[in-house]
Amino acid sequence: MENEELVLKFMKNTELCSECIIDKIIQGNALEVLEKTPAETFDLVFMDPPYFLQLPPKKLKRWNVKTEVDAVDDKWDKFASFEDYDEYMRDLLFKTKKVMKENATIWVISTYHSIFRIGKIMQDLGFWILNDVLWLKTNPMPNWLGVRFTNATETLIWATKDKNAKKYTFKRELAKTFGVGSIGANVWEIPICGGKERLKDAEGNKLHSTQKPVELLRRIILTSSNEGGLVLDPVAGSGTTGYVAKALKRHFTMIEMNEKYVKGIQDRFKKPLTQFK
Repeated sequence: MENEELVLKFMKNTELCSECIIDKIIQGNALEVLEKTPAETFDLVFMDPPYFLQLPPKKLKRWNVKTEVDAVDDKWDKFASFEDYDEYMRDLLFKTKKVMKENATIWVISTYHSIFRIGKIMQDLGFWILNDVLWLKTNPMPNWLGVRFTNATETLIWATKDKNAKKYTFKRELAKTFGVGSIGANVWEIPICGGKERLKDAEGNKLHSTQKPVELLRRIILTSSNEGGLVLDPVAGSGTTGYVAKALKRHFTMIEMNEKYVKGIQDRFKKPLTQFK
């Protein structure tokens, strides 16, 4: 596939078909795109939504050198209230559920700021939670102020569309190679992005403030999908989901509204990921 063919720019009057969204980055608002996406299309969903971190307007300073911490202060992570955030997540999850196949599963990741709210919304919408998986960061952001425990984890919720979903994909033997020990435990030790894996913009800054590591998506996609399956990421960010899915011989559809991120994903795809299977 030529790189320019990756992107499909979405307009409100666009009618999407199952074939035209395969291996595409759809540039548009996820809520609008999902509304036009055919029902029961996807085998697997990975969702990395805004966390609503509610950071104070004053920049956090490192106590030892007094430099600013590069925190998540993006516009897309800001909401007026918990009610506004809940409404957004409810709409996003409701529309995502409609495009999942009957035996599809969904992974949603967040921090303590919002994962409990997301879990309740998912249960209210009828999703059936199979597991929570803890991503234990081996190199978390330092605890600069020392007034609480170092936040070294993020939580993933893994769920089916409803309680009656059968024959969803789970590679049990493969899962045993991850986690703590050899029992397929729900704790994954993976470093956060850094070095060459961290995408940069033209000014040399992080392209995306919450870029997820390749290894995290590798485990998700390998354990809960099959080769040839279609993976959805409705809020794609830096595009790790599609990038890894392609390397693992899966198809993908990613939705992203930010033009800067879409361009970054296009550039990323110019360098195929080949170091693992």
